[in-house]
Amino acid sequence: MIATTTRSDSYFAGVGYIWLGLALIRKPHIRAYAVAPLLINIILFTGGLICFVWGANHILDHLLPEWLWWLRFLLWPFLVAVFLIIVFYSFSIVANIIASPFNGLLAEAVERHLTGQTEGLPFSWSSIPSAVFRTIGGELRKLLYFALWALPCLVLFLIPGINVLAAPLWFLFGAWMMAIEYIDCPLGNHGLPFPEVKQQLRTQRKLAFGFGTAVMLMTIIPIINFLVMPASVAAATALYLDRLAPNLNQ
Repeated sequence: MIATTTRSDSYFAGVGYIWLGLALIRKPHIRAYAVAPLLINIILFTGGLICFVWGANHILDHLLPEWLWWLRFLLWPFLVAVFLIIVFYSFSIVANIIASPFNGLLAEAVERHLTGQTEGLPFSWSSIPSAVFRTIGGELRKLLYFALWALPCLVLFLIPGINVLAAPLWFLFGAWMMAIEYIDCPLGNHGLPFPEVKQQLRTQRKLAFGFGTAVMLMTIIPIINFLVMPASVAAATALYLDRLAPNLNQ
């Protein structure tokens, strides 16, 4: 269905879809739909960065006496690492909830392009209200699913001995959640309920984890992370058409 992708169902095939997503959002019939998710990502991430810099300086000014000013150079890398974690898990969730109606429309535009319907309807703000009702509920269900699994994973960090496994398990959990988050966009457009979305991804675990890993890594790269939302939606739609749709239509 998509000539530019390999038919291998490997982990690295899943990683490769993010490059296809980056190429797709530059297409003439898709660009307009990618603008809103891109702007939402930029605004939230920039706002978070400004708040972080102000807050970190404020905290360090009150905690460190003047004669310990040199400790700032040691503490800043730690604070930056904390910021990246907060941005990845909190800002990504918030951004996807806000942008979910636009992500659904973007997935539709990508699907029309990849299936040859290049003369699709132009972007229209009038289509947003109906998309809101269709997508916000799904985002809230994903948020509940995330919370139910995230809490046990976080508890592992507090258990001596077992906490050495917490970081890799948290990474795998993050990759799985990113795959669910974005592949739900095209599947949700076709009316698949959230439990069915998870079931479909379980049939393509290697692809799902590969795709989710690529999204996670893209999220923590400065400047590039502005593109992560529209590129991931486009990539997930391509993955759906290439790997999941044939099974669903059987």
